Amino acid sequence: MSEARPTTVFQADATTESASRRSFLKNTALSAMAVGAMAACKGTAAASSVAQKQGGATADASGGSMAAHPTPPVSAAAKAEEMDRMHEAGIKAFPAKTAGKGNQLLAPRMDGKVKVYEITCRKIQWEVSPGKSVEAWAYNDCVPGPQIRVREGDRVRMIVKNELPESTAVHFHGLELPNDQDGVPFITQPPIKPGQSYTYEFTVPEGNFGSHMYHSHHNAAKQVGLGLLGAFIVEPRNPKPIERADIDYTMILNDGMHGYTLNGKGFPATEPIVAKLGQRVRIRFMNEGMMIHPMHLHGMHMTVIAKDGWEQPAPWKCDTLNIAPGERWDVIVNCNNPGTWAFHCHILPHAESEHGMFGMVTALIVQK
Repeated sequence: MSEARPTTVFQADATTESASRRSFLKNTALSAMAVGAMAACKGTAAASSVAQKQGGATADASGGSMAAHPTPPVSAAAKAEEMDRMHEAGIKAFPAKTAGKGNQLLAPRMDGKVKVYEITCRKIQWEVSPGKSVEAWAYNDCVPGPQIRVREGDRVRMIVKNELPESTAVHFHGLELPNDQDGVPFITQPPIKPGQSYTYEFTVPEGNFGSHMYHSHHNAAKQVGLGLLGAFIVEPRNPKPIERADIDYTMILNDGMHGYTLNGKGFPATEPIVAKLGQRVRIRFMNEGMMIHPMHLHGMHMTVIAKDGWEQPAPWKCDTLNIAPGERWDVIVNCNNPGTWAFHCHILPHAESEHGMFGMVTALIVQK
């Protein structure tokens, strides 16, 4: 009897342990089933909620008070019609009226034999296209700044007043001047700080005639992009016959903060060139932007006569002229084909989208 007792205790313990294990497994299984059922219910509810959010319109297509009315699909024909409508509206608006006009000739004040130009740099609001006004940094309140025309050998003085919130300077792009007149802060001059004025004075070199520019050379990517730029044209004392033109037109390209512009405006606010049949038009392209712009004229070719102010040794013809940043090209167009001819940058995203023409688009109108 004394030897059997431990066996009885072990068996009892084993029986108890077995019952506990069965109870544990049973309870675990029941818990798992309960958790699974709860998860399934939550999943069903979430799916139902998502379905209601995403497909509410189709869930109740009857247009009940609790459902959005389904939007009927737009046909391809309707989309095409809408695109045509937008294109036509832009063409009919051209040339659209906007406030402000840049690139206007600035008459000098004479101080003896010195031609004096006074330029003020300040912030303005500039209407680039109808209803679209942007912040501009401008010379004398216009973009581009006033056009300066002098003759080789002239004595010129430019007084620059800075009313901007940061320093600036003026570089005369293409003019071969004394070093201290080059307009590059910390290389040839101190910056013109806010509230200060600075005077440039030089004699235009003989033989340095042609199409040049003036613009900021201090934080220039921002300042030129905002509008601190203008044309500086030097007329020769003795122009050659090939330069003879009835109309002399300057076209400044830019692609900065104001988008793609011609003389500070985007289509349909750009200005057409208007000539009579048989007239000769000289176009001075100037690229103040940071991208190339191949300018393409419909209907007539251009005869290239100068690059960066320097005469071409042999004039040549083209209908598309690639103008890189900083370049100036002079061309002559013999207006022998009447009509309204599109004239635009041929990098097409600079000129047109499904919404119509915009940006670097204008026209040469040849009247009979």
